[in-house]
Amino acid sequence: MILKSGLFSSQRTPDRISHEDEDAVRHLSSSIQDLLPRLFYKPIVVLCIGTDRSTGDSLGPLTGTKLMEKRLSHFHVYGTLKDPVHAVNLQESVKRIKEAHRNPFIIAIDACLGRIKNVGTFQVGAGPIKPGSGVNKELPAVGDIHINGIVNVSGFMEFFVLQNTRLHLVMTMSDIIAESLYMTDRAFARKKALFKPAINPIPEPHIEQ
Repeated sequence: MILKSGLFSSQRTPDRISHEDEDAVRHLSSSIQDLLPRLFYKPIVVLCIGTDRSTGDSLGPLTGTKLMEKRLSHFHVYGTLKDPVHAVNLQESVKRIKEAHRNPFIIAIDACLGRIKNVGTFQVGAGPIKPGSGVNKELPAVGDIHINGIVNVSGFMEFFVLQNTRLHLVMTMSDIIAESLYMTDRAFARKKALFKPAINPIPEPHIEQ
């Protein structure tokens, strides 16, 4: 999926985190947790967008595959190297997600092209990701929040740029996203366990003696 930095909607400036930051995993997880819903019964879906046919655009499916290997306890993952979610099947995949999960909260992940000084950084913010002009079909905005990784420079021959993006950078960035979401999933599980007793407990049935 070709995206350009800034092509998403948000009510606040997205957090920007470098993959070279020693605390990138913790900072990214913290930013995600700040944006998650406080209603713990809402299903959380991680939608990893992209294709394995392009090095730069493989950030999403690489992340999805790594998340599946981690066996998250509370987050549902869509988009892997085996079953990628990309321009051709994005609308169908979103429809399938909404049929499988009642009113899901979607974390959308995708690769992005941006300014040279921002290559290797993550942007995390509220609002959906919007497909860029490089995709030759009308695609819906997707996601309640977004994580996009800027993998290369935009502005010229973008398909070619994505094809020639360094795999090492994409792999490193996908490792950080996957680890941060694993940390977030564990934190979400702990908070949900603490919150559970306060959710309108069902009264024990009265049994006549």
